[in-house]
Amino acid sequence: MSSRFIRVLAPCVAAALLMTACVVAPPRGRIVVRGVVAVAPPAPRVEVYGTPPYPGYIWIGGFWRWNGYGHVWVPGRWAAPHPGYRWVPRHWVRVRAGWRLAGGRWIPR
Repeated sequence: MSSRFIRVLAPCVAAALLMTACVVAPPRGRIVVRGVVAVAPPAPRVEVYGTPPYPGYIWIGGFWRWNGYGHVWVPGRWAAPHPGYRWVPRHWVRVRAGWRLAGGRWIPR
């Protein structure tokens, strides 16, 4: 190899090695422990949902979901009724260590 080639190649190899050492780490401290999120969710959004697509359908409101980095809004949707059941909306509950998402299910009346 020529010395000129080595002079050009050496900095490129060094830069490549330095870039492979870069690590993107999550923020320090625990954010989620056993389903409990340390960051409080924002206030629920107001959704305008209009008329149901079919008679008897119910509106299931949106909610804030934790995606591992922050809260993201999941929009509401229309759902077919379940005779003999009622919908319990998703909601965040304050617990000792933070916040836990609850609800989001049909329960008997």
